[in-house]
Amino acid sequence: MLEPFLVRAIVAGLALAVVAAPLGCFVIWQRMAYFGETVAQASLIGVALSLALRLDITVGVVVIAVVVAFLLLWFGRQQVVALDSVLGLLHHAALATGVIAMSMLKGPPVDLLGFLFGDVFAVTTGDIAWIAGGGAVVLAIVAWLWQPLLSLAVHEDLAAAEGIDRRHVRAIFTILLAVTIAVAMKIVGVLLVMAFLVVPAVAARPLAGSPERMVLLTAAVAAASVVLGLALSATIDSPGGPSIVIVMSLAAAVSLTAAGFIRRR
Repeated sequence: MLEPFLVRAIVAGLALAVVAAPLGCFVIWQRMAYFGETVAQASLIGVALSLALRLDITVGVVVIAVVVAFLLLWFGRQQVVALDSVLGLLHHAALATGVIAMSMLKGPPVDLLGFLFGDVFAVTTGDIAWIAGGGAVVLAIVAWLWQPLLSLAVHEDLAAAEGIDRRHVRAIFTILLAVTIAVAMKIVGVLLVMAFLVVPAVAARPLAGSPERMVLLTAAVAAASVVLGLALSATIDSPGGPSIVIVMSLAAAVSLTAAGFIRRR
């Protein structure tokens, strides 16, 4: 019989796999991985803020992630400096600020490594409620915006010509991404949270013949990686979050290698 903490870890991981699948696909299609990485690094500031004000950590992380996401959208409107340079600036500044803020907290020592790499085995029923409730909202909004998001991913200028408000749709997607990052951080940590969104989608892309099929395959890869990763962690006593990401990465490597061989024929 499985231990309760392991059951909670599996449930949380599987729920997150389903929620992250469509967002991860759009991140890949719109080449927003570095964008999401910057938002993820800023989450550490939210952790420090929550601990300082004695708030629920997920609430603080969501607030900071959304604020940083809007900052990125705002800075992205200027034409002087390339967006990747702005992302690089905020990416490193946010991580440095978060580490400094964590180090200045008074009281009991803070497990910084736990926040950087996550601790899926420490997931509580409250965390699962966050993932389930927040995930249901995220999936509902993604379903509502599916066609506009897909049109922007395929051809942004054509989507604008069809009357799609690019800024409005992108702002909503950015908020969804920030919320998902904040919730997922508990499981895989700040440094690996974008891997949870991006790597399964990378693994699924060579095998998918349509956007809808890619989302389903991404969810399947992520779910299988959660189960196998936690099994690996329990077997060799390795950290849960990184073990999940390693399994995902192996799946992506196999998929890309197979795709390379098929194209050569």
